[in-house]
Amino acid sequence: MTLQLFFDVLCTNLHLIILFFAVAILYSSVGFGGGSSYLAILALTGIVFTQIRTTALLCNIVVVTGNVYLFHQQKKIDWRKVFALTLFSVPLAYLGGCLKIGQQFFFVLLAVTLLFAAITMWVSKKIISSDENKINSKLIKNMSYGGIIGFVSGMVGIGGGIFLAPFLHLTNWDTPKKIAATASVFILANSISGFWGQYSNPDFMIDWNLTSVLLVTVFIGGQIGIRISNNLFSPIQLKKATAILIAFVSIRILFKYLL
Repeated sequence: MTLQLFFDVLCTNLHLIILFFAVAILYSSVGFGGGSSYLAILALTGIVFTQIRTTALLCNIVVVTGNVYLFHQQKKIDWRKVFALTLFSVPLAYLGGCLKIGQQFFFVLLAVTLLFAAITMWVSKKIISSDENKINSKLIKNMSYGGIIGFVSGMVGIGGGIFLAPFLHLTNWDTPKKIAATASVFILANSISGFWGQYSNPDFMIDWNLTSVLLVTVFIGGQIGIRISNNLFSPIQLKKATAILIAFVSIRILFKYLL
């Protein structure tokens, strides 16, 4: 892409770029990539549905790559636990990405699931501190949960963190910071696998001019967001912020596709 073309795309899609920048900041601050919101925003633009899912996955990859690196530097990632969650999720995310689904069915199912997760996270007040004994999740359970979430995530075009994080919070899987770190790794692995599945789909298409600008935008926003999280958010604020973001996305989607 030439510099002139880059600025042309930037000016033409300025409103879209501002929204993606804001989403990247907010979602990266709670350990997410923002895939569900990217989908919701792109759905309003008239872009082909198959392209929407591909673009959202690429934006996820860019945002959470920075998150994973920073969390790894801070030693917040328990790689043994992460391995159990991603062992089945990665191949199943690829299979999900290869499937064709109806647009309305996808958005309604996503919205209902997210709304339920947001409500349960908001009313659940228990937070594990780093000094408390944590629940030792069994390997088979983690692999099963990861596999199911990975399949659904690959199918709809998100990384799955927005499904995984509520479950981990509700089961008191670990501290909020470590859950955010785990969700970032989970999103990265599933987004790469899901994108490869989308790429293998005969209907694959993408506008690289617009996508390139969006990728630069979310990279900058993601770097800002993860640093805001580390400096300003307490564990309970991190959990509440996650619930608010999930609820906003679900209600927005329901309004669009049911009303």
